[in-house]
Amino acid sequence: MLRLFRWLLRIVTGILALVLLAAVVLYWFFSRSIPEYSGTLTVAGISAPVEIVRDNADVPHIFGATDEDVYFGLGLAHAQDRLWQMTMLRRTAQGRLSEIFGARTAKVDELLRRFDLYALSVKSLEAQDDYTRTALAAYARGVNAWLEEVNTGARGRGAPEFWLFEPSIAPWQPADSIVIGKLMALQLSGHLQTEVLRARVSQMLPDERLADILPDTPGPGVAALPEYASLFDAPLPTYAQVTWPDRLSPVAPRGMAGASNVWAAAPFRSAAGGTLLANDPHLELTAPSIWYLARLELATGGVIGGTIPGAPVVLVGRSENLGWGLTSSYADDQDVFIEKLNPDNPEEVLTPSGWKKMAERTSLITIKDADPITLTLRWTDNGPVLPGSHYDLAAVTPRGHVASLGWTALGPTDTSVQALLGVMRAGTVDEALEAGQAFVAPPQNLTVVDSERIAMKVIGALPRRAARHQTQGRMPAPGWLAENRWQGRLSDASNPEFVDPEGGILGNTNNKVIDRPFPLHMSFDWGDTQRIQRWERLMQSREVHTRESFIEAQLDTVSITARTLLPLVARNLWFTGEAAAEGTPERRRRDALDLLAGWNGEMNEHLPEPLIYMAWMRRLQDRLIRDELGTLADAFPHLEPIFVERVFRNRDGASVWCDVIQSAPEETCTDIARLALDDALVWIDETYGQSLESLRWGDAHEATHDHPVLGDVGWFSWLVNIRQSTSGGDHTLLRGLTSGRDPNPFQNTHGAGYRGVYDFADPDSSVFVISTGQSGHPLSRHYDDLGELWRRGEYIPMTLDPDLARAGAEGITRLEPAE
Repeated sequence: MLRLFRWLLRIVTGILALVLLAAVVLYWFFSRSIPEYSGTLTVAGISAPVEIVRDNADVPHIFGATDEDVYFGLGLAHAQDRLWQMTMLRRTAQGRLSEIFGARTAKVDELLRRFDLYALSVKSLEAQDDYTRTALAAYARGVNAWLEEVNTGARGRGAPEFWLFEPSIAPWQPADSIVIGKLMALQLSGHLQTEVLRARVSQMLPDERLADILPDTPGPGVAALPEYASLFDAPLPTYAQVTWPDRLSPVAPRGMAGASNVWAAAPFRSAAGGTLLANDPHLELTAPSIWYLARLELATGGVIGGTIPGAPVVLVGRSENLGWGLTSSYADDQDVFIEKLNPDNPEEVLTPSGWKKMAERTSLITIKDADPITLTLRWTDNGPVLPGSHYDLAAVTPRGHVASLGWTALGPTDTSVQALLGVMRAGTVDEALEAGQAFVAPPQNLTVVDSERIAMKVIGALPRRAARHQTQGRMPAPGWLAENRWQGRLSDASNPEFVDPEGGILGNTNNKVIDRPFPLHMSFDWGDTQRIQRWERLMQSREVHTRESFIEAQLDTVSITARTLLPLVARNLWFTGEAAAEGTPERRRRDALDLLAGWNGEMNEHLPEPLIYMAWMRRLQDRLIRDELGTLADAFPHLEPIFVERVFRNRDGASVWCDVIQSAPEETCTDIARLALDDALVWIDETYGQSLESLRWGDAHEATHDHPVLGDVGWFSWLVNIRQSTSGGDHTLLRGLTSGRDPNPFQNTHGAGYRGVYDFADPDSSVFVISTGQSGHPLSRHYDDLGELWRRGEYIPMTLDPDLARAGAEGITRLEPAE
């Protein structure tokens, strides 16, 4: 027995030793790609020495003799910290994911090939001005200089992911930076999904009920649209399946295409007498963050803020004299066209002048461990043809027809990079607005402040539609009718603009900014109707503002939605009925209502009330719409506040939603509210199994900064994913949009990956932060070091003082020009 024990001990010890040895070897291989920030590199492509000073948060401060050399330094710094992320963005935009991920991403690649973003980016390179082409070329040389260093300097393939996937990396090209901008446009555009959904729902509901579930943003009404089926002489499909994109797809589900906050104050509304600007763009939370902080010392002065690895642009940030921020404008820049195929020649579609052959070419998708796929890419006059397997287009495309997409980003002369480079070098509000005129897609609200003035303008191309357009761009329309086709684009002068407002305050939460009649409208669908109400109260509650009051607004967790809906939904349930016995469903319902009755709507991570409220509203909305919409109800994963308010106020007879069609009795809204609360409490009990008082919203509302590739791979997920308990919610200024999907419907998946607050009374007191860390390497201490500050609502200094950057530097990389 003793001998057996000794052998078992030896075997176990040997296995543990092998595991430990394997871990050491893996760590050695993976850690080789953590860059050294102190040292000298001799590189080709610069005219004079360049210095990259890394402060203690790993923010690079880049100094060079010329702007060209500075962009070179930024390219090298991006590649040092985010090489895998950059190559993934490029692969996604090129439609080449399947080369390393196999058949899983074939559908994603197919869609991106049909958009043809990369070919359009190559053509757009010719449209840039000389400064932009020079900047893009210098940036590419910087990226490639680091690739050369990786190949020759034993840098561990540049990133640990390259040990697991194909290690070869193509040199960076100037067009690669342009295509990443187009990829961001795709991520921020959601009107295509909304058009398709409206068409699908319209086939199941009468007009007055369609206005309930897909309401117009409050304001003057819209004329009734024709019945979708009446637009075509062929029958429409009848199924109601809802599909969700792959995790690696850049296409965001409806409602998650982008959001943001921005607000600015003029000097007379500022306590210190300088302008103020706060900005927090909202995108999908990932590890690492899409954002990367950097400072550039250009000929026009220092610039600091948020960049996206892959492009030489400070998208949001400040210089010594100017601050700028971006928010999604929700301008309607996409239209779906239904094209009629020639029954005698399916390569032709009907146009206003007759049948016309579609442009086409073939494209080969290489797929790892599988046969390649040959695609035939087709375009009509209206745009690329998309198969019905994407965007649920099959559900709205009649037999004998195909769908094509009109989208302002699909042009060969996209000068958006040029516009952003112009904004970051501008010195005044007027100069920034002028530079923004070259911006194309996606349309954004550009908010700018200089030392004395504030302004906001919608920048980007808006399509010109005919006044007789059959669906006003709200649903797919017959592409062969001239009145449905685009008539060019609206002039930049017609884009909404607000300069030096009388009240001294400007802001946007993706809310409706202008109400112009069709066809000069901006959009019928806006990204926010709730957060803006809380923002208005916070701004008007003070005569003057400070950096701290702007930070307070960025971090505000009060839900106006909860304050509005709870008194409506619970009005016949609160403080009614007799006390119930302990442990019964009635008693648990009473306890939940008592908690909510004393709640002020603050979505604080430590409170139970937000979780009870969100679970209740989720079950309530599902009960209201499931019997009318069936499986199509899955297309509404988030609370639609205007819909619930219309139902419980019985606007235009909307309370009819409360009656269950399949049941004989006539249910009231109070009945449905009570049943939904019981459903929610059962779900809470099954999921958390604890008393209501001990629940924490933060346990459900975890921020999911997940690695897009390794986040689902065994023990790698533990290493690469970052999870944090967070406050806020779908309709708070501290926005943490929930996933809406089981089994974790309240996970925080979409929020402010970047926050910045700029005070031009004392510019170097400005602050910023990102949601993870600067490094994309999971073994680096800078992989998640800023994430904890972000979670707690803290910031780091945003200084342009080179002495301060050097004083706390953890490393200085010197680039010497090769002879």
